Amino acid sequence: MYFSTTLATRPVRSLPLHKSLLCLVCVVLLVVNGVFLLRNLDDLRAANALQARTAQVSDELQHLNLIVTDAETSLRGYFLSNDEVYLGPLRGAPQQINAQFRSLDALLADNPSQAKNLAQLQTLIQRKLALLHESLDVFRQGGLADIVAIAAVADDRAQMDEIRLQVVIMTREQNELLKSRTAGFYQQYRHAALFGVGINVAAIIVLLLFYKLIQRSFVARLYAEHALQQTNDGLEHIVAERTAQLAVLSRHLIRVSEEEKSRLARELHDEMGANLTAIGIDLATVIERLRASEPELTDKLGRARRTLVDTVQLKRRIIENLRPSLLDNMGLSAALQSYCADYGRVTSLDCDALIDAEVDEAGPTQAIALFRITQEALNNIAKYAKARNVIVNLTREPSGWGLEITDDGIGIPQSMLAGTKSHGLLGMRERALLLGGTLVVERGVNGVGTCVRAWIPTVAPDGNAVGEGSYSTPALMQTTGPDKQESLPQRAANPG
Repeated sequence: MYFSTTLATRPVRSLPLHKSLLCLVCVVLLVVNGVFLLRNLDDLRAANALQARTAQVSDELQHLNLIVTDAETSLRGYFLSNDEVYLGPLRGAPQQINAQFRSLDALLADNPSQAKNLAQLQTLIQRKLALLHESLDVFRQGGLADIVAIAAVADDRAQMDEIRLQVVIMTREQNELLKSRTAGFYQQYRHAALFGVGINVAAIIVLLLFYKLIQRSFVARLYAEHALQQTNDGLEHIVAERTAQLAVLSRHLIRVSEEEKSRLARELHDEMGANLTAIGIDLATVIERLRASEPELTDKLGRARRTLVDTVQLKRRIIENLRPSLLDNMGLSAALQSYCADYGRVTSLDCDALIDAEVDEAGPTQAIALFRITQEALNNIAKYAKARNVIVNLTREPSGWGLEITDDGIGIPQSMLAGTKSHGLLGMRERALLLGGTLVVERGVNGVGTCVRAWIPTVAPDGNAVGEGSYSTPALMQTTGPDKQESLPQRAANPG
């Protein structure tokens, strides 16, 4: 259909500007929301890292306090037992304390206040370690009595309290820093969440607007398709009506053409035949009278009479081409048998005609169509096929007549099978289609030669069934003289 083809080949237009802007706004909103989600994820990661670092600082400070306490406890055990085994924690304390301070320096590098507190703690612990080592030296030189005397004067407990206090101060400050940063993070996260919700609401509104536009466009498209379908249906109805009218006109033209051929053949046979016969009789009479007195003139008249006989034969062939007399007088079977016999004799081809006796039941419309299709197919074989054998098979089928004409020639080219421009093939197909039948031209068995298959139904589209309808063509009268015998047309070498 024209409209369908036009729609299929029409280039697709881009979306309207407002729809494109809505899509762009929706994409921008989703991208911004994604960026803020990533930023929130980074802030959450930083908060988790700060919390972990605060817990690690607290653990490191407690561990540092524990090392100093163990060193002091180990020294007291040594004082009481005088066993060197108890001095292990004191001897290992400096190395462990230095490791702890290095770890704390790394953890508190970004906090100047805590770094200052750490320096004070380091000073206190170093003093405490120095005092412990001095006490160890005093014990080794003077014994437990000197240690007791020194303990009575010195305030070791105050030093340990200072260390514990410094640890508590650093731990509390680290926790306050964590608390303040956590509060800031949650405040920022709250704002980001509200902003994300706003972005999502805006995106949902944009999507709803876009859906509304798409729905409106879809409804408009449905209306357009419905209108287009109605237009196409109207065009199809018009085309079908015009096609039916053309088919009726074509059948009428073929019928008129056949009637005109019959009328012309009848006039040629009746009027020209009678005139030629009279001329032949007059020439014969003149020849008999002048044979003795004018031999030279008699020879010329003899040549004229032979030319007259050739003219009569030409007239006979023209009549048979216009309207086969055997088709009217003897029926379709006899006409095809005779035509195939004459065709084989003229073209020197082996032409076998396999004709069912029931084909004579065909009405005049179907009979002339089958005869003309056979005639055209045989003419094309004689001109193009270069064949040696031809088979014409006409059978009576339950709903019509099946005609098959095959040869063993070079075959029809594939280009002509796809879309032929031959008037002969188009004429055969048109005759079959106008009667509601089909005609197929294809390669023969195993790709050898050509096969023409035609099927003509019993009832034509105009309602004419078997035996109905007539071309009003009475049988041609037999005459005497040069035009006494009639034969089928001899035009195998001249395709229609």
